[in-house]
Amino acid sequence: MTWLTWRQHRAQLITTAGLLIALGVLLLVSGREAAAYIAEHAPAGCPGPDLACGDLNAAIAERYNAIYTVYGWLPIGAPALIGAFWGAPLLGKEFERGTNKLAWTQAVSLRRWLGVKLALLAVAVMLGGLALSAMVSAWRPIFGDRGSFGNLGDFNMLGVAPAAWWLFAFMVGTAAGAVLRRTLPAMAVVVAVVSVVTFGLFSLSDHYAEPTRLVTADATATYTGDVRLVGKAWVDPTGTEMGSPPQGACPRGTDVGRANALQEAYERCLVDKGYRHVVYLHGPEQFWRFQWTDAAILFAGSLLLAGLTARRTTRRRA
Repeated sequence: MTWLTWRQHRAQLITTAGLLIALGVLLLVSGREAAAYIAEHAPAGCPGPDLACGDLNAAIAERYNAIYTVYGWLPIGAPALIGAFWGAPLLGKEFERGTNKLAWTQAVSLRRWLGVKLALLAVAVMLGGLALSAMVSAWRPIFGDRGSFGNLGDFNMLGVAPAAWWLFAFMVGTAAGAVLRRTLPAMAVVVAVVSVVTFGLFSLSDHYAEPTRLVTADATATYTGDVRLVGKAWVDPTGTEMGSPPQGACPRGTDVGRANALQEAYERCLVDKGYRHVVYLHGPEQFWRFQWTDAAILFAGSLLLAGLTARRTTRRRA
């Protein structure tokens, strides 16, 4: 069965390996070129979030815009492609072409045929995801410490997240192919499910841990870094927390053209009167807790989808 799996799926394996190698070369070349450019043009302490690095950061963003565009599509695009081109055809094509009637009546039982294929291809997609994670982890620091926790795209490209996402997308495609018995509709299901689950997990992650509560006069200093903002409120001079200050606590202007300046003046007035911002957030120290929690949810979902695939396939056979 191992040899048969290789023979039937070598196109996906070779193509994916080739794309990973091409992406690795792209990241390597751009990284080395960027390192040389930064060494020649960067002020001390740059690149980074400091104001002194603003011109350099803008120049890097413009210079490597195409690389950033490719990178920006990878968190959703890569799992979706795995699910669409690895998972969806696995059973969808068998049903479409009627080859299941031949493949599942040979000496190898259906359960073994399905189990070996799912196991081998699942291991392959997870290894591919880990390879991508390793490449991105080596490439990102060259462009400065942008943080790896607060941004959803960065977070899903690092650690164990790519392996978990690739496996989940693969199993979504396989299950969709088993249920729909068509490849193209199964591909569409993969794209939709991966997109919804990506942002669904990000919203759910607010509850992975107890958020840190910060009381401060300057809220922007606490949630503009590598953090995930959960919520914010106000505390009055007596220490009572409220959603917003009471009406009339400070004057508010109505000039739409100066909305930002008026809001800043309003908040300065509140702070001068003893009001404080309350910010609830998760900090970057939660990176691995959130990584493993996401991975556990995705692995559990993958197991459920594998069970659904096996059930639907064996019932079709019966």
